[in-house]
Amino acid sequence: MNYTYKTIKNLFLQQSYLDSWEDYVRSLRKTSFIKWDYIILTASNEEQAASYRQQLQYRLDRKLLPDSTKYAVLPDPDGKRVGSGGATFNVLRYIAEQEASVSLNPFHNKRILVIHSGGDSKRVPQYSACGKLFAPVPRELPNGQASTLFDEFIIGMSGVPGRIQEGMLVVSGDVLLLFNPLQIDFQFRGAMAISIKEPVETGKNHGVFLSDGKGYVDLFLHKQSEEHLKRLGAVNEQGNVDLDTGAIALDAHMLNALYSLLCTDHTIDKRKYQAFVNERARLSFYGDFLYPLAKSATLEQYCREAAEGTICQELLDCRRQLWDVLQGFSLKLLCLSPAEFIHFGTTRELAALVTEGVNSYAFLAWKHMVMTNAELGGTCAVHTSRIDHGAVIGDGTYIENSVISHDVEIGRGCVISNVDLDHVAIPDCVALHGLVLKDGKYVVRIYNVLDNPKGKLEDNAGFLGTTLSAFLETYGLLVQDLWPDQEPYLWFAKLYPVCDTMREAVAAALDVYRLAAGSPLSPDTLLHWRQSRRTSLFESFNEADVQAIIPRKQRLEEQILVARFLDAIQRRESVQDALQIFGDEGIDEAKYALLMEEAEKKPFEAKIRIYYYLSRYQKMKKKKLSGHGYDYLESLCFHSIRQAITDEAVQYIQDSSSYTIAKDCVSIELPVRVNWGGGWTDTPPYCNEHGGLVLNAAIRLNGELPVHVEVKKLDELVVRFESTDIGASGQALSVEDIQNCANPYDSFALHKAALIACGVIPRKGNADLTEVLRKLGGGIQLSTWVVGVPKGSGLGTSSILSAACGKALFEFMGRKIDDASLYSLVLCMEQLMSTGGGWQDQVGGLTSGIKLIRTKPGLCQDIEVQPLKIPAETIAELQERFVLIYSGQRRLARNLLKDVVGGYIGGRSESIEALHEMKRLAVLMQFELEQGNVDAFAELLDRHWELSKQLDSGSTNTCIDQIFLACDDLLEARFICGAGGGGFLQAVLKKGVSRERLSERLRGVFQDSGVDVWDWEFV
Repeated sequence: MNYTYKTIKNLFLQQSYLDSWEDYVRSLRKTSFIKWDYIILTASNEEQAASYRQQLQYRLDRKLLPDSTKYAVLPDPDGKRVGSGGATFNVLRYIAEQEASVSLNPFHNKRILVIHSGGDSKRVPQYSACGKLFAPVPRELPNGQASTLFDEFIIGMSGVPGRIQEGMLVVSGDVLLLFNPLQIDFQFRGAMAISIKEPVETGKNHGVFLSDGKGYVDLFLHKQSEEHLKRLGAVNEQGNVDLDTGAIALDAHMLNALYSLLCTDHTIDKRKYQAFVNERARLSFYGDFLYPLAKSATLEQYCREAAEGTICQELLDCRRQLWDVLQGFSLKLLCLSPAEFIHFGTTRELAALVTEGVNSYAFLAWKHMVMTNAELGGTCAVHTSRIDHGAVIGDGTYIENSVISHDVEIGRGCVISNVDLDHVAIPDCVALHGLVLKDGKYVVRIYNVLDNPKGKLEDNAGFLGTTLSAFLETYGLLVQDLWPDQEPYLWFAKLYPVCDTMREAVAAALDVYRLAAGSPLSPDTLLHWRQSRRTSLFESFNEADVQAIIPRKQRLEEQILVARFLDAIQRRESVQDALQIFGDEGIDEAKYALLMEEAEKKPFEAKIRIYYYLSRYQKMKKKKLSGHGYDYLESLCFHSIRQAITDEAVQYIQDSSSYTIAKDCVSIELPVRVNWGGGWTDTPPYCNEHGGLVLNAAIRLNGELPVHVEVKKLDELVVRFESTDIGASGQALSVEDIQNCANPYDSFALHKAALIACGVIPRKGNADLTEVLRKLGGGIQLSTWVVGVPKGSGLGTSSILSAACGKALFEFMGRKIDDASLYSLVLCMEQLMSTGGGWQDQVGGLTSGIKLIRTKPGLCQDIEVQPLKIPAETIAELQERFVLIYSGQRRLARNLLKDVVGGYIGGRSESIEALHEMKRLAVLMQFELEQGNVDAFAELLDRHWELSKQLDSGSTNTCIDQIFLACDDLLEARFICGAGGGGFLQAVLKKGVSRERLSERLRGVFQDSGVDVWDWEFV
């Protein structure tokens, strides 16, 4: 039965919260939505108030609060503690002043939310400076923001104004109340207490309402024993009490009655105001304002009730006046059910709530890891913290607003707050909290999670596993050494050295721990502690630079988002998924700067993705960052790839100091290649990260080896270039002219890159061309031409031409080079020319036959070539059935490399799947060919064609589709050469279909457009 009730309750509260979120969103977007007229926070002093204002402004700037509401933060006047009752009177004064020009009844038609949040947070000291109201709640909001108690208040109370015509709702800033606003009925006169049913074990530590049985409060019972509560009849048959949640509604009549105590002729009377708002009286809202409203209350008992401060004449005078004006009102009791009451009490309670207790609130989307890059197991909890991989975090530890380096060890059951830790070990059950002080110094406060900051020396209060009295005795300290001008509470003990840096402050705090533990310490350590400027929990919070809290939080959030983004990149998440980490705010200049810093430190596989993902973000958002457009970052990405490959490849450039020309003339002829399986997997960075695997074949076209290179010795000390097939010739003017080989419009970029990659011309530095040639023994003429192959053929002519140049130049210099080195040399040439690309073309042209080419992951691509062992009859069948069709169009000069490689770098799932599958198909093709199964090979080739289109839709176009469609009934398989988009097409004929029949069909359909079958043969 209990399980059923709990399940129903959780579902109800879950839906209630979702409804409240919708109300909250409407309050931000709809002007007609009924909102609070005032939201007022009370604070203990001006410093705390400044922190609260900063928090409010932070949210207003990000449009996280309704902008039509008036917000105010009211500290206790003159920094004197005036109690929650005095703070409430201060609120009434403020509203009356704001509305003075509007009405004599300042509370008429006003909806006011007051959050009492002016405590020192003695029991949770890490929230003293920022206020417990802004303590983290273990939940990320649907808008991506990390939640706090304040945010939960605003969301949960968004629907309440629509239930009120006028009045004030007062809530306590350390209690989270979960309920449905539709449960609230504001039909009452005077005040209404919002209560929930809770076990008496909880109620004995809080306020309890005794009902009169008619829906009103008969008595207000504060922190009474179980026996007393039962004796009075406050405990029902289920063992529950009506718990005071700290939420009290006051109607406008009662507000006017209270306000009248401060006024003469409807105007604030300074003397009367000061009588109620002062340090001596220190009125309590929950005691002094509510007690007189209970039906069975008496003035005599009222005057004896416990006070927030001490019972004195000033307090008694205030109570009598309050009694007089409040006697005409009653306190209605509204018990919400289902509802939940979550109290943020002591450090231990907080730690238990966010570690062990999170699962109990999973229905509210509470979780252990909030706004962090960490993924810790067990009951560890993290909120708004960056934790580097490698850090060791003990079970049950809670970390908030901190940066934890990889070399840190934190024990079990700790609370770590607002510190930067590196190269330290934190013991078990330690609370560690850092503060920046107003003078720029740092202090880190340390205590045991179970220590009570309110503990007194005389009561043997505990401190870090020992007691305060034992601590004094061990080191011969006097009471005045720790408490020169305050009462001897742990709260006031001057224990913590003030330091110049956070790191020093952490080290000093750990010295305090070792002192308390009685660990061996050098005399210098103890002397330094004695002589240092020390502060207490109380003093340090009052000296804290609260203005530094929000900027630190912003920096932390930026670092965390960047770290999470980098982790997403590491996991190879897609651009779209990874960019969602930055939420609605996206990437601003600060995050951009952090990412660019990280890129400089990262290995190339992470660096290129940072650049690429940022470029996609800019392109999608049409946004410039640091004055740069998306094309700048895209270029950085591909430049980084080229640079990494170049740095690896240039090691193959040989020392040319001993070079001399060995032959007068060298000619090289090479075939072209057709690609069958695994194309694109040879391209960086895929091949560097996964290894490449390609199946291709070397072929002649029309009975010729199409690629030609000739190197001649010249008597004149000059370097001449010829590209015969395009009718271009020229002469290098200097070494610098040859070194400039990255110009895509230079007809001789390939010739120049070959001279550099082969070591004939130095890659860097100044040199005199004439002197270089004199040492070589003559001038050089390097001529290239391609016979019978149209431009943009897709047959790998450019890389094979580079290979031919390298082969010719090495022979020209009388040098030997093995194929593996030549493969790498061509890759180096392509990087020097900034053309990118992979290694399959040069291997396809340099190595005859049909072969499977593979590499392992790594920047250095160690290429392994495995010739296929294909039966002779299968070779003959391939020679008969495999055809090359010229498409009649030159392959379009699209940015194919960037498109395809960009898809892979950007984590596009279709691209990654296609590349992985292409490698698998290449191996299957090898198997089927070696088994003599041409039909199975054809089927695999057809599947590869579909993958190519999945990888890049530009592989095909209307013309290519029409060619294949026109002869579809004749073909068993179809594919493209190279990247596609034009040039040659490949196909496997159905059995019994001749090349002549296919040629006749194509000429009949496409006439004189050039679409036809070409003659070829294996080399």
